[in-house]
Amino acid sequence: MKKLGLFIFSLLLVSCVAQKKSDEQKGLSLKPVHFAQLSGFENDQISEISNAFELSCEAVKKNPKTLEASEIKIKPQVYLQKCAKFQNLMTKNDDVLRTFFQTNFTPYAISYDGVSEGKFTSYYEAELKASKTKHGKYQYPIYGKPKDLIEINLKDFDEDLPSKRILGRVQNNKLVPYFTREQIEKEGIDAPVILWGDDKVDIFLMQIQGSAVALLDDGTSVRVSYADNNGHRFVGIGGLLLKKGILKQGEVSMDKIRDWLKDNPEIADVNMNANPRFIFHKISDAKGPIGALGVPLTAGRSLAVDTAFMPLGALLWLETSDPSGKPLNKLVVAQDIGAAIKGAVRGDYFWGHGEDALLQAGKMNAQGQYYILMPKE
Repeated sequence: MKKLGLFIFSLLLVSCVAQKKSDEQKGLSLKPVHFAQLSGFENDQISEISNAFELSCEAVKKNPKTLEASEIKIKPQVYLQKCAKFQNLMTKNDDVLRTFFQTNFTPYAISYDGVSEGKFTSYYEAELKASKTKHGKYQYPIYGKPKDLIEINLKDFDEDLPSKRILGRVQNNKLVPYFTREQIEKEGIDAPVILWGDDKVDIFLMQIQGSAVALLDDGTSVRVSYADNNGHRFVGIGGLLLKKGILKQGEVSMDKIRDWLKDNPEIADVNMNANPRFIFHKISDAKGPIGALGVPLTAGRSLAVDTAFMPLGALLWLETSDPSGKPLNKLVVAQDIGAAIKGAVRGDYFWGHGEDALLQAGKMNAQGQYYILMPKE
């Protein structure tokens, strides 16, 4: 009887320890590690992060609360102290900069419910042909922000309500959802047309990426940046074509999607309109596409994240793979968001601009992890 009692006690003890361990693994977890544990850190061309980090520093200086708006929080004062030290270095020497980060930051491994790996995709800045006037082949409008688009935040009306941005329009003195993509495409909207494109598929892909370089018919070019959206959920065209059996597993890349949409114009509209989200744009004089942090993105060094967990401006050590399967390990900055980028360990890597970037970005879909570099006090 005594042995039975000891056996039951042992089972209860093991169960309690297992439960405690399980509870510890639930939710977001940050664990400090050494730089030596970051795969490839010694070989990264750290100087490539300089411009991206400096731009983030300027953005945080203007809006320090950015660093405290997510579940992971960074003290703005400490972050900006590191920014000042970084800017005073006045060097592009990789070894000097590597020592700076090792001295002033501590890397933390990030996991959620005990899982440290997540999905890493990529995006690029699209390119299209357009005109300032409607004529000839330039028949497709690129809309600016609509005049009747209304934005509200629930928390502005009641402190007990969540801080949630809602977009809509007023109809019969009532706020209703804004027009869907299909409604906009078929009926038009009360919005300025900033340019006229020659291909609706290119405009659709620009909306997915958020921005583009427009090659104008007068020989000049302008950058078209994200202005706002219609408030509807995002539905990925790749997953839709895969589900319908139009594309096969392993064929869902941006260039394959583009080719199929252009080769099948009679049914392309139906599939594009299955994504109700519509993006509005503006002409920008920025040196690169503008991310959610409000700064131009840097090819190979900017990452889109889920700001429910990760604050914009955070420095991250990324460990994943490129489309060819080669290791992609480098220091990046959280500077953007994406409708499909959801999760504590989830990122969208900004590949750059043009056709080469499209071929790389459209194929990237890899597992990986990242570490956040927290500034030392």
